[in-house]
This record gives sequence, structure tokens and C-alpha cells, in this order.
Amino acid sequence: MFTVRDDEPDYAFLEKKQHKDKNQYGKLIELVEKSSALAGQSLNINNDPAVGDNPDRYKQHGFHFTADNCIACHACEAACSEKNDNPPHLSFRSVGYVEGGTYPAFKRLNISMACNHCDNPVCLKGCPTRAYTKFAEYGAVLQDPDICFGCGYCTWVCPYNAPQLDPIKGQVSKCNMCVDRLEVGLKPACVSACLGGALEFGVVENTPKNREQAKITLPGFPTNEITHPNIRFQQVKSLPREMTRTDSIPIKYHKDNKSKQYKPIVDTKKGLTRHWNLDKLHSREDPLVIFTLITQAVIGAFILLTGGSLLGIDPISQITQSKAYLPLLFGMLAIETFALVLSTMHLGKPHRFYRAFNNLRYSPVSREVAGVAVFFNCLAGHIFFTLLYGYFSTYTLLQTFAQLCAYLGIITGPIALYFMHKIYRIPARPYWNHWQVLTAFYGNMLTLGSILTAMVMLPFFRYDAAIYHPLLNITTLGIILGLTLETIGHIFHARDLRQQGGEGSASYYEQSTKFGYTWISRNILLILNLITVSVLSMLSITSLYIWYLVFISIILTAIVSRALFYVLVIPTTMPGAFFWKNKGFQEHARETGLANMPQVGVVPDTH
Repeated sequence: MFTVRDDEPDYAFLEKKQHKDKNQYGKLIELVEKSSALAGQSLNINNDPAVGDNPDRYKQHGFHFTADNCIACHACEAACSEKNDNPPHLSFRSVGYVEGGTYPAFKRLNISMACNHCDNPVCLKGCPTRAYTKFAEYGAVLQDPDICFGCGYCTWVCPYNAPQLDPIKGQVSKCNMCVDRLEVGLKPACVSACLGGALEFGVVENTPKNREQAKITLPGFPTNEITHPNIRFQQVKSLPREMTRTDSIPIKYHKDNKSKQYKPIVDTKKGLTRHWNLDKLHSREDPLVIFTLITQAVIGAFILLTGGSLLGIDPISQITQSKAYLPLLFGMLAIETFALVLSTMHLGKPHRFYRAFNNLRYSPVSREVAGVAVFFNCLAGHIFFTLLYGYFSTYTLLQTFAQLCAYLGIITGPIALYFMHKIYRIPARPYWNHWQVLTAFYGNMLTLGSILTAMVMLPFFRYDAAIYHPLLNITTLGIILGLTLETIGHIFHARDLRQQGGEGSASYYEQSTKFGYTWISRNILLILNLITVSVLSMLSITSLYIWYLVFISIILTAIVSRALFYVLVIPTTMPGAFFWKNKGFQEHARETGLANMPQVGVVPDTH
């Protein structure tokens, strides 16, 4: 148990007072009845089986932040990092700020934020390894770094930037509410260290002494509707109608006349000039660019080949009955294996990949991994039984098994892509949270699957002196359908981003400025590719040189489009400072070599 000092000051101890029955979201504050079997269990802090005697042990606790009192001394950050022995590039609690007005009426609002131990912890539901647990003790959401394999998905879904991915250790860790201190009646380290009396802690909805407000909103604080966070605010001093961020995210906060709340809107502080920024298309998610595109292509090609054969489509039946069929399937299996290995190496702890199946009940990551794994085995099973049937054709049961694997692959492939798309339907990332993700993934399945089939089989047909025009017609139909589906999604996506405001509109702003020329070029190529394929198909052009140029153009467009998908997303996260928790400064530190100085708090190379 945590050792209490003899000279521990009074302000470091938790207050004992009456509490309300429910919080502002209608959730019970008393998490476990005293007669429950869960009561009296040990948290095994430092392997100590003792149970704390805190009388409020089974009540939901939370932070209270008085923004008017915060002086941005960062003592809370320092105390938290010292207690948790964090390296310079990690901080479970961060102090950012927004500012507004003009001299001499310039005002700044500081915000100290850590994990809010929410009623609806999306990090817990999203984690594929089940590294998170919401405890009845204090309502703490705790995470075990030893279980985590470093996918970072919890950092995507959390609106408050609470989980911290350490690219050096390859694992996530976060604020643990200092439950060891709570067990002996002490407040968390950050609260005890606060110089301005801005941070308080206790049973949620209990307003601290000398405080009159327990609001659930604050300028710069993301929407509480996603997770119902257990933090309350006081902010009584008047603020300008508009507050801006000093980090690189193009967002500012405007006071709504009706609700009197500050709403995020686009801040065009970077100007309206378009740029290419091709060198900034890469990100930590580059392996996912390749993984998603290859998986969609392989699923599309498998459905085209096996589905077309089962339906008796002549050009496809020619392929499945030719000597090139098995080599094509082996090639598809090989590139899908490469994609899976690439996605596994993207993890902080690749050797723990098997833990991805641990949370099938809640995590879309677990479901995607399971879906892709089932499809992969259907593909491998179809190859295996088809190969055996080639040697032992008298055993018709082998052919039946091959067909069964084909049927299952046709079913599980699109299901796997549906689960893949669900990974990105994240309320905390509005740029992704749109049905366009599904149209893009299924569109690429049709387009790239048809291209993969055509690029391999057309030369074979030509070499074998077979007529390949019918196959070209089938594959171009798939390409046209896929490109059309993707184009429709992009049109509505851009329209909705412009209209919705907030971080979604900010992503659109960066899309049309920072990557403006790249984005416009992508759109032009998408339309040109669609028109070119349609015209070539209508004119019955069969020149492989022309078709291969078109195929390469479509593939490059898909790669650029998927890269934009990952770099443009802007999360509904807390404001940073000019140097701290600022993506723009992190890029500058890596470019100039500042990141090589540990005290800067920026890792030179991300995982």
C-alpha cells in the first residue's frame, strides 16, 4: 500500500462528504452495493492483497478543474510524471490553452487534462487485447501495458488524448487515477501538487469548497456526449466571443448566442493557398495504407474468380479451368500474407499479435482481424483442396471442399471489409466518421480486385492465343462500378465536411489547402480514370499497353487517396500549447534535430 508521510498536509487528503445518487448523465454514483460480492476485493496494488479503508471506495470519483485558477505552472504534469516514472516524451496529464481578445483585453484559458475515467470508456470497448478495465473501485478506468500490444487504437477513439502510445516501448499507458493514493485517503499526485488550487478530486458531482460550478463543458473541451467523462469545470470569468488554439490544429472556438457554449469552427490561420506537400503524405499508418488496399484487392479478385466461376461466366470459367488459376491464387495468397505481416509489424509488440482476438464482443479491431483471418483461411483452403483435386480427381469430395471454401470466402470477404470500415467510424475523428469509408473500401474491392485479375490474366490469355476481349469486358465493368461508387462517396464526403463544422470542416480545410493540389489531382485522376475506362470499353480498345497505363494510374490514385485518408484526420482532442502536444512543433523538432534532445519531449522517429 502507498505510504502516507507523517507530515502529509491536510490539503492532500480526500474530503469525506455526502454525495448525490446520480451524476449529470443519469448514471448511479454508487457503483457497487456494500452487500455485493464485488465489495471488499483487493486491487493488488504492488502485489499487496490489502484492501483500502476509504469509505467512498465504491463511488464514482472524478476531477474538478477551476479554469480561472490555473496558472499553467505545469506542476500537475511534473508530479504525475514523477510518480509514474514517465519518460520526457510521455505525459499522462497535459496543460494546454486557448486564447482570445486583443491587448489590453487579451485573455488566456489554461486547461489541465488527464484521463477522465468516463462512464462510457470507448478506449475499453475499442481495445482488441482487453488491456482496459473499469473498476467498481472509484470508477477508475485502468490499463495494463503488459497486455497491450501497441496498436494505438485507444488513442484514436479517445476524445481527450488520455491514452499515450510510447513508440519506444511499443505500448500504451495512461493515468491510473492514483488508486494507490486513493486507497489510503490521499488525492491524486497531480491534485496535491496544484499550486493555484485549480485541480480538485473527489466523488463526482461533489463541488469542492469555495466552488459554485460543476459544469460539463469548457471552451476547448471536446464534446462530452461520446464518453460521458467524469470531470467537472468551473469558469466564471468573462471570455472573448472567440478563443483560438496555439497549436497547429486549425480550430478555434466561437460562442453560440443561443446555447452560450463555445463551438469548434475552422480557423483559417494558415491561409487559403493550395500546396502539394507530397513529402507529408507519409505517416505512422503507412503500413495500413498497403494492408487495406491489398486486402481489398485480394478479396475483390477472389470474389470475381470464384463467384464468376460458380455463376458460369465464360471468361472467368476459362481462368479457373486454365493452368494459370492456381498460380494466380498462390500469388494472391502471397501478397495477402505480406499485407498481414506488414500490419502485424505495425504493432508496437508484433510478437503479441494473437491478442487481437481477445475482444470480439466490443472491439471493431478484433472483429476485423477475425474477419480477415477467416477469409485468409478460406482462400488458403480453396487453394489446398483445388490443388489436391488436381492430383486426386477421383475424390469428388475434395472438389466439394474447394467449392465450400469458395462460398465461405465470397461471404466472409465483404464481411471482413465491413468490419474494417467500422474501425474508422469513430465519433472522435469526424473526418473518418462518414459512410464514405464504406463506399471507398467496397469501391476499391471492385476496382482493385478487377485490376489484379486483369493484370495477371490478360497477358496469359494473349500468350495462349486465347480471346481476351470478354475478360476485359468483365473486369472493366468491375472497375467502372468501383470507381463510380468511390466517386459518389467522395462527393458527399466533401459536401458534408464543409457543412458540419468543427474538426470535420478543419480536415476539409487542410485537404483543400495544405494538400490542396494533391487532393484536386486525386479527384481529377479519379474522374479521368472513370471516363477513360468507360470510353476504352465502349470503343472495344484491346491494346494491353494502353490498359496497363490506365491500371497503373488507378492504382497510384488509390494509394494517394488512402494516404490522404490517414494524414488528414483531425481528432476532437484537447488543445495543446505552442511547444507541448503540438503536432506542428513535433514535425519541426524532427526536421531540425531538436528531437534528438530528450528534454524537448519529442521522439526522433515514430514507430
